[in-house]
Amino acid sequence: MAGTTLHADALLFDMDGTLVDSTAGVVGAWELFRKSYPTIDVQDILSSSHGVRTVDNLKNHCGIEDPQILEAEALRFEEAIVSTSTEGGRSGIVQLPGVKSIMEVIASSRFLPNPRWALCTSATRAYASSALKIAGVPVPDVFVASEDVTKGKPFPDPYLLGASKCGVKPENYAPSGVRSGRAAGSTTIALLTTHSREQIEAAQPDFIVKDLSSTSIQLTETGVTVSIKEAA
Repeated sequence: MAGTTLHADALLFDMDGTLVDSTAGVVGAWELFRKSYPTIDVQDILSSSHGVRTVDNLKNHCGIEDPQILEAEALRFEEAIVSTSTEGGRSGIVQLPGVKSIMEVIASSRFLPNPRWALCTSATRAYASSALKIAGVPVPDVFVASEDVTKGKPFPDPYLLGASKCGVKPENYAPSGVRSGRAAGSTTIALLTTHSREQIEAAQPDFIVKDLSSTSIQLTETGVTVSIKEAA
């Protein structure tokens, strides 16, 4: 499918796998945590942990129940992602293809009365802010982090809150998320950056693209036009 155009009041983006790739950092953090929790299976965790809040992953995979320990370990885990580097000194957090051109268009939306985009992430605000800075992605005015909701993804709460903060109804935006976005009643665009096609198709997104380089956007008087140049 090519040449598809969507009209939305605002765009709500996931962070990891959409705007940035932190795979190298996340792998390094789990390898570090295996020293403290030797029974964890890093590869098994990586297949199911993407998009889940750090506190929920640590509770599920490391068996941490104490709230104070959980909070401290979540902070240690996210600090490990930021500090991890791959071979050759490349940062463990990098900007994904197509993001720069979209952010250049979005930058002009700051002069408009209503926000046209938001970030809805399962990461904490502190970590997400650091990750965006490392990857060279601007921090949005509307920023929904893990601590802002009681139930994280795949529940719809992050996108519902993001839509509310943008002043739009959830059915009128096009987030780059899948299960959480679908649960919020919105059009979803999924990227093949962190999961296989089979995994993505199982979540039943409305559109699948390789990455954001397969899309372009234009600001309008009432919202945003999203053009899908080539569906995957």
